[in-house]
Amino acid sequence: MAQSYMDRLKEVSTPSISDSLERTPGAPGLLPVGNCLASLKGKPLVGRAFTVRTRAGDNLAVHKGLDLAEPGDVLVIDAGGFVQNAILGELMSSYAHIKKLAGIVVDGAIRDSAAISAGPIPVFARGVSHLGPYKSGPGELHGPVSIGGYVVNDGDVVVADADGVVFIAKDRIEEATAAAEAVIAKEKGQREAIREDRWDRSWVDAMASVVSVEPDEDFLS
Repeated sequence: MAQSYMDRLKEVSTPSISDSLERTPGAPGLLPVGNCLASLKGKPLVGRAFTVRTRAGDNLAVHKGLDLAEPGDVLVIDAGGFVQNAILGELMSSYAHIKKLAGIVVDGAIRDSAAISAGPIPVFARGVSHLGPYKSGPGELHGPVSIGGYVVNDGDVVVADADGVVFIAKDRIEEATAAAEAVIAKEKGQREAIREDRWDRSWVDAMASVVSVEPDEDFLS
């Protein structure tokens, strides 16, 4: 994978990527913890997925993943969407930063949310819980994981911003990057048209035969 694609993806957004990939490759409900994106100065988090699958409420495999992950990786943790017990907190996120990981995405809960919000590494999670994790396993590294119902493979590309997280399969990186850039360029033209009050809305009437402009008592009945 050419590094240029990773750099180019830092200039797009998760909606533009989602629109370019059939609106399917994302994980709704996983959002940045507080203000943790501040260090990126408006750019999205971009990195390679280092996948971790763990038992709900247990983080032994996550610790092992932190030890083995390489700089630039994004730790992508399948914790089953379980939010009763936190999978990681301030100490583990600080360790990830020291190891130069690009970020952490966990389909589960975190704790120490205020510290993570103010910290130097982007962390995305489904929830927050003060209850700590177990450390007895089992777990798995480098295998396929399910994040918000979407299958992510080790080495896929992660792009995440204030709107959430999307994943790009390794064999679609070139296609997805070019398509997302095209969406960004198109939307730039639309913004200019809106400012100048010349946005073409003719397509609405052409497509809107199913929309009634009068109240319909039978609507969805």
